[in-house]
Amino acid sequence: MTNIMRAAVIDAFGPADTLRLTDLPVPVPGEGEVLIRVHAAGINAIDWASRAGQGVGVSAFPAVLGWDLSGTVVTGTGVTGPQAGDEVFGMPRFPALAGAYAEYVVSPADEVVPKPDNVDHRTAAAAPMVGITAWQTLFRHAGLERGQRVLVHGAAGGVGHVAVQLAAGTGAEVVGTASARNHDFVAGLGASRVVDYTAERVEDVVRDIDVVVDTRGGDDAVRLLDVLRPGGILVTLKGQDDKLDATARERGLRTGYTYVSPDAEALVDIARRLADGSLRIALEQAFPLERVAAAHATGEEGHVRGRLVLDVYSASGGN
Repeated sequence: MTNIMRAAVIDAFGPADTLRLTDLPVPVPGEGEVLIRVHAAGINAIDWASRAGQGVGVSAFPAVLGWDLSGTVVTGTGVTGPQAGDEVFGMPRFPALAGAYAEYVVSPADEVVPKPDNVDHRTAAAAPMVGITAWQTLFRHAGLERGQRVLVHGAAGGVGHVAVQLAAGTGAEVVGTASARNHDFVAGLGASRVVDYTAERVEDVVRDIDVVVDTRGGDDAVRLLDVLRPGGILVTLKGQDDKLDATARERGLRTGYTYVSPDAEALVDIARRLADGSLRIALEQAFPLERVAAAHATGEEGHVRGRLVLDVYSASGGN
């Protein structure tokens, strides 16, 4: 194995073309860590936000972005879990930098899980952040139960399209919001009703919801409190909002906030669902690592249905 790898880095915060390809030393695993040869890396909104200086903290440059990954374990130090040759996937270290836009990554051994044999690397790399976020939102924060009614706002997006499937798979009735062009897509994921949020106000046409999954925040989230039953909960992905909390309390409603972090329990469940086909990850487009700037530009346009991924290790096969 070579001691040098290809990686996409930024030397400062800036637009998509700030990303450049370079050679870096292959990292060395410490105690309890594994070295992973990355086959594919997922791209998330937090990636381009961080590149622009508006996401997670970057304390030194050049910096390698990216968290979602799928690959093969090369070696480990003091680990009893993943072994050399095992195919794994995960979202290590978040919100600290993980460096998934590179041919090799060092990860805590307990923050990756086995990749199902019947799931390809692109799909596995696209799954962790959106999957864990949706899982924590529905099950950890909202305590979703069979028979409840769920509204997923932004149901065609990365987290949204996973949340629709997880909720429907639990036996909940799911209402999704999406633009007209995505109605059939969202219905095909398990939503019993899809509302065109560009044509009508969701709070005017939806009622008696137990759980709202909010992917947008701000005034949208406050208005969506109107759709909840007494005692219902709105869980947002957009961070603490004092106005939202106060309005909810006045109405006898609850709020929750998802700040995603590595979660092996959630990831194992996601792996099971991917393996048995009850969870599908929509892949919009795959880019080679050298086109990472184009991938970021595509994501920032805001019209992606599902997920974007990078093909990182060209000799990996199975991508």
